[in-house]
Amino acid sequence: MRIVFAGTPEFARVALVALIEAGHDCLAVMTQPDRPSGRGQKFVESPVKHEASRLSLSVMQPASLKPSSPDSGPAIAQLKQLQPDVMVVAAYGLIVPAAVLEIPRFGCINIHASLLPRWRGAAPIQRAIAAGDSETGIALMQMEQGLDTGPVWAEYRCPISPEDNFQSLHDRLAAIGASAIVDLLADFPPPGRSPKPQPADGAAYAHKISKADLEIDWSKPASLVRDQIRAYDPAPGAIAHLGGESVKCFEPGLWPGALKNSLPGQIIKADQQGLVIACGEGAITIGSAQRPGGRKLKIREFLNGWPVRVGQSFN
Repeated sequence: MRIVFAGTPEFARVALVALIEAGHDCLAVMTQPDRPSGRGQKFVESPVKHEASRLSLSVMQPASLKPSSPDSGPAIAQLKQLQPDVMVVAAYGLIVPAAVLEIPRFGCINIHASLLPRWRGAAPIQRAIAAGDSETGIALMQMEQGLDTGPVWAEYRCPISPEDNFQSLHDRLAAIGASAIVDLLADFPPPGRSPKPQPADGAAYAHKISKADLEIDWSKPASLVRDQIRAYDPAPGAIAHLGGESVKCFEPGLWPGALKNSLPGQIIKADQQGLVIACGEGAITIGSAQRPGGRKLKIREFLNGWPVRVGQSFN
């Protein structure tokens, strides 16, 4: 098919590669503008742009597609000239207005990393883990103007294990999404089929991750603290505070030992075998940690350079 692909991060790059390998004619790739990154604030291209350049595909980088944006007019005009059969959207990060949705002959299909209507929005993978969900998946949605409200062509379920973090679940979902969109477009629109409206019940919104989401609340049960930490592992990292210094925590686990009058946030074990911190109910272990400006270190190495004592409390 003649497609336009719109996506930005690694999740989208995997789908782009799969579509090209399946033989689809990618007329253009749309991705977000290069962004400053790192200490030097050098401009870095998105994973999708990097892959598109490697594949010698045409790249469009409008800052916005909203009618009020000066970028929208030229971008929409170019899309109309291309006359695509379909636009595939995967974690693009920009609002796709009606003026764009109506250009492709068969509309726009979104590869969404949740089982809609649960976790509509920008951060479905993180929200599913942080909420303690045992299952998520991929939905292939026919886009409309609402936020992830369109009818669904197909969905693919994916279990979430207690050992999953953002990266491991992201990688599985990216592979599922890539395979799913290739299957759907092999014969599209499918004869005798139409997308199914989303259920009226069960909607939840996966809002963008804020700094407040990263702050660990030690008063919560250990299972919820573990879920919060693994939702933001390896990036951007859940944050704890001790002695006026912030520490990013990674690789959480549930501690099987019994607690004796420990307060939430209190360190109950800190030695070469690990770091254990009390929660509102139970306690968790931390497998690795990172101080500001430093590298992420396994907890044994981390404690060698940052001595803490049992009884101190994170706040």
